[in-house]
This record gives sequence, C-alpha cells and structure tokens, in this order.
Amino acid sequence: MQIPTVALIGRPNVGKSTLFNKIVGKKISIIEDTPGVTRDRIYQETSYNNKRFYLIDTGGIDSTKMTFNEEIRLQAEIAIQEADVVIFMVDGKEGITANDYIIRDLLRKSKKKIIVAINKIDTKEAMQNLYDFYELGFDTYIPISSIHNTGFIDLMDTVTINFTEKEENLDTRLKFSIIGRPNVGKSSLMNTLLNEERVVVSDIAGTTRDSIDSVLKYHNEEYILIDTAGMRKKGKIEQGVEKYSLFRSLKAIDRSDICLVVINAEEGIKEQDKHIAGYAIEKGKGLIFVINKWDTVKNTTIEEFTKRMRNEFQFATYAPIVYVSALTKKRIHTLMPEVIKVAENIKKEIKTSIINSVILDAYQLNIPPSYKGKRLKIYFTSQTGIKPPKFTFRVNNKGLVHFSYERYLENKIRENFDFTGTPITLQFKNKNNEE
Repeated sequence: MQIPTVALIGRPNVGKSTLFNKIVGKKISIIEDTPGVTRDRIYQETSYNNKRFYLIDTGGIDSTKMTFNEEIRLQAEIAIQEADVVIFMVDGKEGITANDYIIRDLLRKSKKKIIVAINKIDTKEAMQNLYDFYELGFDTYIPISSIHNTGFIDLMDTVTINFTEKEENLDTRLKFSIIGRPNVGKSSLMNTLLNEERVVVSDIAGTTRDSIDSVLKYHNEEYILIDTAGMRKKGKIEQGVEKYSLFRSLKAIDRSDICLVVINAEEGIKEQDKHIAGYAIEKGKGLIFVINKWDTVKNTTIEEFTKRMRNEFQFATYAPIVYVSALTKKRIHTLMPEVIKVAENIKKEIKTSIINSVILDAYQLNIPPSYKGKRLKIYFTSQTGIKPPKFTFRVNNKGLVHFSYERYLENKIRENFDFTGTPITLQFKNKNNEE
C-alpha cells in the first residue's frame, strides 16, 4: 500500500515551515522571518491519528523575484505533482495578494485536492480579510494559527480524512535499493542481479523515471530489489517527467532496509555521491558502496581506490566497498554476500550484560575529562532498537557528553562487535529519566 503525500504550498513567509514542524513534531524546516528561507523541498514521513503520510515543505513562490524564484517554482511544481493533498497556505493578516492568485492558477492545473489554510487567524486583520480568500475559488477553507495551534485538529482531520490507518508490514523480505547519480549503471546492475532485462537500460542519463520493485531470488531466499531514478544535483533537474525522480528516490530510500550506493569508477568520486550516501545514513539505512564499471579502470588498483573512498567518505567508514562490472558481470558474485552480511548486522542484538562490560572497560580505559568540576559517569547501557542498532546510555548528566567521546564510544562498540554496513545510534539519558 502506498503512503499518501501532502504538500505545503504558498508564497514566502506565510508560515509553511512553522506548520510543517508542528505536523512532524520536531524542528526540521528552517524558520526565519525572511521570505525565501526554504528554497528546496524538505520532506518527512509522519503520521496523524495513526495515519502515515509524507509531508513536503516548499520554498515560497514570489513572482517579483523571477531569477531567484524559477527553481523554487519548479520545486513547488514537483511537490504538487507528487502530492495527493495540497495545503495552500495564505496569510490572513496580510490578505490576498497577486502571488496567491498565481499559486491558485498553478494549483487549478494540478487537479489535486486543495485545502486552503488561512494562517494568522489570531489577528484582528485576519478576521477582517477572512472571506476575501473565497475568491480563490476552492472548496475547502480552514482558518488556522500555526503558532498558537488554532484550527490544527480541524485542518489535519480534513487532510487525512481519506487516508487509511497504518498497518503492520507483513512482508518480512529484506528490501534494498540501488541509488546513485544518473548514468552510473544502476539499471544495468539491477538487470545483472535479476539476470534478465527487466529495466530499460540506456546510455542517456535519466532513463529510469520511477522506482521499480522486483523480486530477487538468491540461495532460496527472496529479496525485494528497488531500482530508482538517478539523483541529480540541485539546479539540474530538467523539465518534464524526469524532474520528479529525486523525490521518488528519497521515498525508495525510506522503504529500504539497505541502500547500495553506486559510483561510476570511470568518473571517480563526485560530491553528489556523498550527498546521496548522506540521505541513506540520515534515514538509518544499511549502506554498501558499489563501484561499478571497474573493468574500464586501468590506472589504479582496488587498494588505491579504497583508500580514496575511505578518505572521501569518512562519515561512513563502516560501509563495505564492492567492485563490480554490471555490464560484463565481473565480480558481481561478491555483492550479494555483502548484502546478506549487512542484513544481519542492521538487526543484530547485543546482550545487555555484554554491552555493559564493553562500555565499562571503554570508560575505565579513557575516563572523560571533567568540565567545571563535573565529570560524565555512565551507569548502565543497553540496546534499545534495531534497524539501525540503537544503544541507550544512562548517565549522570547527558550535557557532559562531548561529541568526541560519543565517537570514541561508537568506535569501541564497533571494535567489539561486527556492525559492518550499518550506522549505529547512541542515545544518552539522565539517570532520573530526563530526556
């Protein structure tokens, strides 16, 4: 069952980011009293009354700044295209503007369900301007105050009225996605793994438009393999259907247990490769680097390229690196064993007595320095989650945890347990249960 998508659209500084943060329950979108702060689409999976959906925040559309606004407008169009429901946010205090009419025309073409959220209704001016917004010609108008939560329940009930409550995913098969820049060989790799021409392969960057799921059988086990459209650099998303590929790729990452980040050996490591790996790590996914087209490389060795990879991806030194040629199938047999190994590691569980012993030894080996007469003490450690593995530390004062000491503890955990291919999360809580 596909998760529905909700997009927040509006001109600059109408309160979209404040509402976005309120819906997802944490501060993700940047809030600043300056038009145009949110330039790119920000999206997050969230839920309301047990109904899951994706929420997209977008930059404000301002027709008076066309040079700056062209990409923002394109990003908004992408969000509208992907959305099942659009929240069109307007500023009740300021009243209807020319930009509101421009956005109205954009939304009318989309044929999507539109809900007009009239923000800042807690002001006198907004009450006076309220009925002017009916000129926009939509069916549903809800007065709100995104700062004071006025109308929030009414808005969310209306937005999610046709969404279904989330169900437990009964499909226990491992899901892994093939992600990367356009034209690095993702579709060829998928075809080789499946041993059939299931995906159209072309030398033209951007051939794959959508995420495609296939069932892969390996050693009598079934896996869900997700191919994705190539992730382009910001500002290079073309007009037409291809411009939707980034968002679909991000959703594919969300659905995955493990991400295979494909890098073109001919072109070498690009900055965008790091951003793509970062997406997967932020979502807590298992990670494997696949260096494709290795058969075409003549002037370097695996050892040299690996050293370069570790230097460029210092934030993911735990991820295995596999060298293959999807076209010739050379070394392709080395990939699935790594997938299986990482699959075991992302759900690995360590006994409490064992992890406590490891952390106690690490603490005594390197006692943290005191700060203003106070020193960090670790009382108890336990694993509290998987996919990715999560460890919770009970301490005297979590404010005393320096990032360098947190990194030290993570390294000690990795030294003692094989967590190859998976990020691990460390959480610190005060002994008195304060977050």
